[in-house]
Amino acid sequence: MKKVMVVGSLNVDMTVYTPRFPVAGETVFGTSLRIGMGGKGSNQAIAAHRSGGDVCMVGCIGTDAMADVVRRHYDAEGMSREFVAESATAETGTALIEVEGSGQNRIVVITGANDEVSAVQVEAAAAKIENMGAVLTQLETGFEPVIAAKELAAARGVPFILNPAPYKDMPAELLAGTDWLTPNETEAARLCGVTVTDRATAAEAAEKIRALGVKNVLITLGKQGVYASWLQDGGVKEELLPPPAVKAVDTTGAGDAFNGAFTVALAEGLPVPQALRFASCCASLSVTRAGAADSMPARSEILTLLKETYGVEL
Repeated sequence: MKKVMVVGSLNVDMTVYTPRFPVAGETVFGTSLRIGMGGKGSNQAIAAHRSGGDVCMVGCIGTDAMADVVRRHYDAEGMSREFVAESATAETGTALIEVEGSGQNRIVVITGANDEVSAVQVEAAAAKIENMGAVLTQLETGFEPVIAAKELAAARGVPFILNPAPYKDMPAELLAGTDWLTPNETEAARLCGVTVTDRATAAEAAEKIRALGVKNVLITLGKQGVYASWLQDGGVKEELLPPPAVKAVDTTGAGDAFNGAFTVALAEGLPVPQALRFASCCASLSVTRAGAADSMPARSEILTLLKETYGVEL
């Protein structure tokens, strides 16, 4: 099995569930509070792990009480913490999340120790990792480790997947040569100026993003599914893939589920259409349960939904 390196953030999520979001100055009564593992990097790593990937997480936590939440979760998950550094000065990253009855969410992130992830740390981890199949990153750390991860993937000849979330203006050197950029519709609009609402506007956005040097573009569109534009056989192929029909409970982490599973599928060498369907099933299952990391489905669940929805067997 080829390894998947995930370079990114590790947070502890404090999630409150409420019938509706409060307006400014208002207090509303919520229904429950959950404290658990989060961070876009870690969420994607856990999604990849449960999807069947052999995952190496590269990140940083503090030495505070929140760090204990991270350690316990990774140990229970059976995931290595070999490349998760500990900062003596910064607190563990934290996310404050509100989820209303419809499943929509609002999130405030405190980056903390995630700001200390470095290119040196990425390179040191890579020196110990053999048989790598793909590298996945996000933007909850600084650009330095993300660019280092991209260079590592290029040196190893493996796919580099960049999820540009939360959105930041990115240096040209990061976008140029990126194998897969995976924004949602809002992030795509901020990057290229095209308001994405349907297949036509997604295709327009993908063309503009590719002009920035990105090789392949994948735009997640919530209930509409995912639009993909990729290079194959000397040309560009595209598809708008509707998601499986499920009842959403909590959309937190759905994009992370998609990215983690898609990366595993690429590492396994699956054709793009199959990789899209595998990832779509993972994301759809994740919204049927509460939480971020806790909502990530097992590979067996993904394979069952994959066969039921798309008629694909792996």
